Amino acid sequence: MKRITGLLAMIVCTTVSCTQEAIPTQEQDKLRFAVMTFAHETCTFCPGGDSDIARWTKIRPPYVGDEVLTAGSYMRGFVAAAREYKDIELIGLESPAGVFGGSSASWSTEEAFEHFMGRMLDDLREAMPVDGVYMALHGAMAVRNIPRPEAEIARRFREIVGPDVPIIGSFDLHGNEDEEFLKWADMAFVTKRYPHYDSGIQGARSARSLIRIARGSYSPTTATRKPGVITPTVLQWTGKTPAMDIMERARRWEAREDDVFVSVFYGFPWADVPDVGATVHVMTNNDPQLADEIADDMSEYIWRVREELFGEPLAQPDVAAARATAAFAAGATPIVFADYSDRSGDATHILREVVDQKLSGVLVATIRDERVLELLQQSDAKVDDLFNMEVGGFTGPASGTPVSISGTLSYIGPGMRFDQVAIVDFGDRNSLIITPALKQVLWTEELEFGPLDPDNFDSFVVKSRVHFRRGFDETGYAKTIILVDAPGPFVGTVHLDALQYENVTLENYYPYGTPPDRQ
Repeated sequence: MKRITGLLAMIVCTTVSCTQEAIPTQEQDKLRFAVMTFAHETCTFCPGGDSDIARWTKIRPPYVGDEVLTAGSYMRGFVAAAREYKDIELIGLESPAGVFGGSSASWSTEEAFEHFMGRMLDDLREAMPVDGVYMALHGAMAVRNIPRPEAEIARRFREIVGPDVPIIGSFDLHGNEDEEFLKWADMAFVTKRYPHYDSGIQGARSARSLIRIARGSYSPTTATRKPGVITPTVLQWTGKTPAMDIMERARRWEAREDDVFVSVFYGFPWADVPDVGATVHVMTNNDPQLADEIADDMSEYIWRVREELFGEPLAQPDVAAARATAAFAAGATPIVFADYSDRSGDATHILREVVDQKLSGVLVATIRDERVLELLQQSDAKVDDLFNMEVGGFTGPASGTPVSISGTLSYIGPGMRFDQVAIVDFGDRNSLIITPALKQVLWTEELEFGPLDPDNFDSFVVKSRVHFRRGFDETGYAKTIILVDAPGPFVGTVHLDALQYENVTLENYYPYGTPPDRQ
């Protein structure tokens, strides 16, 4: 039997011109990758002061060692894919977990950036030599005196690992990047869906590509383009044309051509940084001409559909309330008011309409007011206590003005990953959740705590641009979705020309002007 099998193998090899190659030993094939995360979506126009080391460690201390391997969906996707291969060792570098306040937090201080980078790079030096580096980033981090922090991270890693060790980063599609990151790194993988269902997929792509580069089967060549378009994030939902079509075009290129990866950043306009706006990254396997061809095509397509990106005007709060009343009468409930513009969490524009128009069955999730929570704690407030206080509307014009709420305290305690929140019942079957920081509610399950049952409400007010669609829209739960504008060109609204940029010339971007290279 062995002789027959060997003869068949000789025949097959003769037929298809097989060549005999030395199989590498396990020791030769072993790869060691350093992995880290340093991510923040920074609203530089938001009030509250800069994010220092204390804010970066308030949620929890930095991840260390194997903790890094579970730090977020990008990282988990990377680790799962890497473990599909034999002899891959992953070394977690000390990494900050996140900023208290999330995307409502402002600039990171240079001191904080240098502190965490110093700890991370010390770990990297200790881990050397490594065969590759994976970075779970965001792309919209903003740091005082460091114009392009993600590129700076890659540059500092490159100084240590040398020119031949591959570096790959994964990013949120709201990142602000240009060609600088790929000057120091080899590849960049960006989510193609908003909400970001595919963050784990991009982490997995990063792992497989890092292994291929390290083992010599992929030689990345890249091309970057800036189409010259800037959009607010509420208009970047990939469930709707043309944002959906842009990402489909990227996927089509990836399907048509071998070893091609196309990444599109829509950008994050509330970070006052020089690389703001849409960006296209293309990566090919040693084919720079193809990379340029695809990058040009993607950039020109984004420019062609630029007018469609801005769609229909959004509803002002009073109009939104009237639409909700009509939807309720028609039985088109549950209804979601998406307060897309509130970047600080304390905006009261819709809450005021709920009170003034005497809407019923509304869950307001949430209003940020750490001052109210502190007063409740100081007064030793308890469930069933009467509540008569002004809430929200305290961080500036974008937040409106405080609204007086009279009702009953139905819950006080931990919730929504905060140490303390409060629930106040008021009016006709209405409830208000008060939190110490901005909270984007993505899933109805997040509202199942204390006395709350989402099914008892007809309408929901959420502080979210698109992410709420995960649990309220794309599941089929809500029958009516109303995107609500703020009554003025404030921070967070679609009116970006109301922002006082210092590092961006807005007239160089559509719709506020024409890019210099398109004039």
